Amino acid sequence: METIDKSMYTPMMRQFLTIKEDYNDAIVFFRLGDFYEMFFTDAYIASRELEIQLTARDAGAKERVPMCGVPHHASEAYIERLINKGFKVAVVEQVEDPSTAKGIVKRDVVRLITPGTYMDIKNDDISYIASVGLNINNYTVSYLDISTGESFSILLPKDQDVLLSELNQIEPKEIIISSYFDQSFLENYTKNNGILVSFNTDTQTPSFMDHLYNNLPSKEEKKTYKRLLNYIIKTQKRELMHLKEVKILEASSYLRMDSSAVKNLELTETMRSSNRIGSLFWLIDKCETAMGSRFLKKQILRPLVNKEIIVKRYDTIDVLNKEFIIKEEINNLLKNVYDLERIVGRISYGNTNAKDLVQLRRSLKVLPELIKNLKALKSDHTDFLSENINSLDELASLLEKALVEDPPLTIKEGNMFKENYDTNLDEIRNSSSNLKIWLKELEQKEQTRTGIKKLKIGYNRVFGYYIEVPKGQIANVKDEFGYIRKQTLSNSERYITDELKSKETIILSGEEKSVKLEYELFLELREITSKNISIIQKNASLISEIDMLIAFSKISEELDLIRPAIIDNDEINIIDSRHPIVEKINPSEAFIPNDIIMDKDVSIKLITGPNMSGKSTYMRQLAITVILAQMGSFVPAKSASIPIFDQIFTRIGASDDLVSGKSTFMVEMLDANNAIKNATKNSLILFDEIGRGTATYDGMALAQAIIEYIHEKIGCKTLFSTHYHELTDLENHLDKLKNVHVSAEDENGKIVFLHKLKEGPTDKSYGINVASLANLPKALIERSKIILNDLEKNHQKLSNDSSITLFNFDEFEEEKTEIPKINNEITDMLNDISIDEITPIEALNILNKIINKI
Repeated sequence: METIDKSMYTPMMRQFLTIKEDYNDAIVFFRLGDFYEMFFTDAYIASRELEIQLTARDAGAKERVPMCGVPHHASEAYIERLINKGFKVAVVEQVEDPSTAKGIVKRDVVRLITPGTYMDIKNDDISYIASVGLNINNYTVSYLDISTGESFSILLPKDQDVLLSELNQIEPKEIIISSYFDQSFLENYTKNNGILVSFNTDTQTPSFMDHLYNNLPSKEEKKTYKRLLNYIIKTQKRELMHLKEVKILEASSYLRMDSSAVKNLELTETMRSSNRIGSLFWLIDKCETAMGSRFLKKQILRPLVNKEIIVKRYDTIDVLNKEFIIKEEINNLLKNVYDLERIVGRISYGNTNAKDLVQLRRSLKVLPELIKNLKALKSDHTDFLSENINSLDELASLLEKALVEDPPLTIKEGNMFKENYDTNLDEIRNSSSNLKIWLKELEQKEQTRTGIKKLKIGYNRVFGYYIEVPKGQIANVKDEFGYIRKQTLSNSERYITDELKSKETIILSGEEKSVKLEYELFLELREITSKNISIIQKNASLISEIDMLIAFSKISEELDLIRPAIIDNDEINIIDSRHPIVEKINPSEAFIPNDIIMDKDVSIKLITGPNMSGKSTYMRQLAITVILAQMGSFVPAKSASIPIFDQIFTRIGASDDLVSGKSTFMVEMLDANNAIKNATKNSLILFDEIGRGTATYDGMALAQAIIEYIHEKIGCKTLFSTHYHELTDLENHLDKLKNVHVSAEDENGKIVFLHKLKEGPTDKSYGINVASLANLPKALIERSKIILNDLEKNHQKLSNDSSITLFNFDEFEEEKTEIPKINNEITDMLNDISIDEITPIEALNILNKIINKI
């Protein structure tokens, strides 16, 4: 905001301008009474983005100040909209008691809400704020979900593409960097993904938070995490006790997939529409809790490489499938467990309400029964889970004694606590209750005294308690009744009396005391609950895993999955492999399963076959099977034995990267380079038609060189599909390469896809047959057949005989079917109809006439 002479404004506006100086990059929500007001540039931006009225107010200066505002009680919805659009919001409240203030009441920012620090995340969504640092050899990335307190740290090579790929997978809402960090290469990424970049050089954090990052091995990693922590403390202006110790993500601890693989395999959303429906996450998310769904999503993105844990999960699924009654009981219990991670976050943050604690109480109440059912399964892993869940009986009992079943949303209007929880509260309530009985008796007494049977005693916040007399009986109100007129309505008059006014003071004083005491009691209850944060978080983690394992058991039955065998060599043996998502989305079409067999003598399968025949599906289903297996889930096949892979690299589907100005071919080469540079013998590579984005011979040469390099230098399991049939000759030169093809048949010029993988190369391309399915003109198809035949005879060169002038397109022109002329009498009858005026009976009569004429 431009420099403004504050001296020309009123004290209140000077207060706003002083605060705004420190929060120039945020929209300031300035609390005035029951509204948050915005002024100057903030008002212009907010009125446009929130579609609210822009007004102006006098503020001492010659010109009125632009202003807009939103009600305090509805502010969260407006703040959320601004945050989702990438803005920061600084919330300003009164920070001193107006009754003791000398002059204008002191106000200050009580929290700065940013896209990365917004707490109210919905359901299973994950929202990260990340910090990026740099040293001589590495990038360091720390990221944190403030709503759950979970944080991670990862060390990356000093490679901008690797960093961008990691950020693409994390999908942070906000990135924190030092003012010395060169962010120029991040600009396109952050701008096109709507990511806010914030600067913070300060890395000082309170000593009581040292335990959060002491496990980080290097100074630079600690610095990056502390920069993030410092930013959160500065913006939130409170101690966040729910933050968990940072987890170190080591490359060797999970199955690594870059953002390209996650996108190509459609793990969390589809490529075409960026929709959850149609993704692997959509297919297998049968969790009952939001915590379980979030845990599942993290497992999809970072599957395991620890065989012991994987097998332990298989064992648990086996037990759950066998003990289906106990499984159903556990599943029903989970339906009553709320989002403990987010509840704990709100408790720590200080914005929890009584409903949160009631949800916590309901969740804790199911834990004893959950522990009992887990023990009944009698397996090592479920025994471990049951032994580590703490039912927190004392806290559950306290919350049960304290809170009503359906408390209000706010904590400053009372009615939260049960009777017999607090003696003082009961006394105040009893006193107030007695006074309300007195009011009822007064109403009956006044009806008798005045003879006005419809007289009532009511209350509102403006006038307090009053006596209301209907319009038709106002004449019966006499002076000796001592009624003082207070308000005139269209159908009644309202009065007060000295007696009623004196009692009102006592009643309202009691209600005020009651609300104030309930607020204090709630803060005490919240403080007691907050001392159990770490235990509740541990429970949440264990319940999330239970929920995911139940989901795995459900899908194993619903999707007909089998337990795979994890082997120690590099052989793949999957019989009747299926793609579970394709199978689910197209239930009317029987999915054709295929074997995926690659023994020790085969490292590369070169796949040929026509477009649309299922090559990409075949490649994807291997990756999906590997990911499911290494998550600890059963897999879609008749039988499966696979090794543990350390990385998956993919290039499936042609697409430009328009944001970065990269062509399809450049993206292909970057993906290929990423795989070639980083793959090991234990990796899995899936390349679909690499080289198609450039000239035929260039593309074929590069494709062959890539195949040879993978074969000779890497040796990992690779599926490589291609339309370059010349490459099939490599089987004669590369020992561990095997030709396979997806079969199709030509039936009278019509292609029939069999979707079955067979050994050896395909005998033809079928490209023209596929084109005919798109209903291209018949003449065009015939012409392409002639050109193809000529190219094959002359080794990819057109002969003079194929000149376009020698081909008669008209000869193959399809006969046009004449549209029969409709009887004129009928069309005239229809043209005369006025659709807006005709009645149903008339319409039926006309229809009957038309049918008879036809």
